[in-house]
Amino acid sequence: MARYLTTIPSSLTQDQAFAYMADLHNFAKWDKGVVKVVQAEGSGAGLGTVYDVTVKGLGKSTSTLRYTTTEYDEFSNILVRGVNTLFTSVDRITIHKTAEGCKVIYDATLTANWVITPLNLVLGAVFNKIGDTATSGLRKALA
Repeated sequence: MARYLTTIPSSLTQDQAFAYMADLHNFAKWDKGVVKVVQAEGSGAGLGTVYDVTVKGLGKSTSTLRYTTTEYDEFSNILVRGVNTLFTSVDRITIHKTAEGCKVIYDATLTANWVITPLNLVLGAVFNKIGDTATSGLRKALA
């Protein structure tokens, strides 16, 4: 299992940042590793919504994880869980109001499944690089 944790200050209001982060379509706007996002169930953001998030793999390959919103506390907390045969990703997004706007805390874990479980031993280094790139894009999006 690999974990990536980042905190991003934003001039957006807590409500604005929450709305942006809760809509997983926006992942493709700030994370260069996301190729496309398609909502599979539900309409807009909310508890129980399901998104198919296609990410870049090795070379020109892609992989799609099915993300389900399992927690949705309006304006403060979102938990989404993405799964495919190779990986499970659990992403918690917490948003706190600040004097300048808000801060967004993104806490993600990635676990290799099934036959690639041994990759969990080295997954952290790769996940940190992916996370750093995504954080850079998210800082720009939340500015």
